[in-house]
Amino acid sequence: MTRSTEAAILPSSAVAANDLDRAVQLAVAVLREAPPAAWDGKAGSLEWDCWETVEHLSDDLFAYAVQLGPRRPPLEGPVPFVWESRRPGGPSNAVHADRAAGPAGLLQVLEASGALLVAMVRTTPPRARAHHVFGVSDPEGFAAMGAVETLVHTHDLAEGLQLAWNPPADVCARVLARLFPDVPEDADPWRTLLWATGRAELPGHPRRTAWRWYGGVRG
Repeated sequence: MTRSTEAAILPSSAVAANDLDRAVQLAVAVLREAPPAAWDGKAGSLEWDCWETVEHLSDDLFAYAVQLGPRRPPLEGPVPFVWESRRPGGPSNAVHADRAAGPAGLLQVLEASGALLVAMVRTTPPRARAHHVFGVSDPEGFAAMGAVETLVHTHDLAEGLQLAWNPPADVCARVLARLFPDVPEDADPWRTLLWATGRAELPGHPRRTAWRWYGGVRG
């Protein structure tokens, strides 16, 4: 079976590389509007500042890309890069942006990390499998995980930087269908994704204090 044939039989609700690319590009465009002095403030409800949160998001995208990289992706654990924090309580990353490059350089790191994952999702056969702590997954699963990290962490950043962030409903809906099959289907997809990740209330449903997604391969 060729790659094109395998791609053709994916469900119409599948999260595609284009969805991830769209999320990353929209996030970068919004974050470019932040004033340079705002990056040291907290990112929404997170304990990290906005600079650290972009580094964490970049690191997520990088980690998902390299997990798909080996000819035989590991199924038992992550590719063994060194992840380390720059301060007590800070995120443990393999990716750190050069502070001397300023916010523009930081966003280049984010865009570049996103591009790595987009490229890996586009070029890795759909039948490939690789380890994730929430279940062995496939390229579509890693695209969805990268997209949800981008969508919700940009929400955190937008709160901290006082920016407007309203991502596309269709991308949110596909991410929910892949990673959160237990959530309500009759509410606004973006609001539902915020609720699913413990960031917002949803009418008729208590706010989540613990959550996870389901990254396993579609049945």
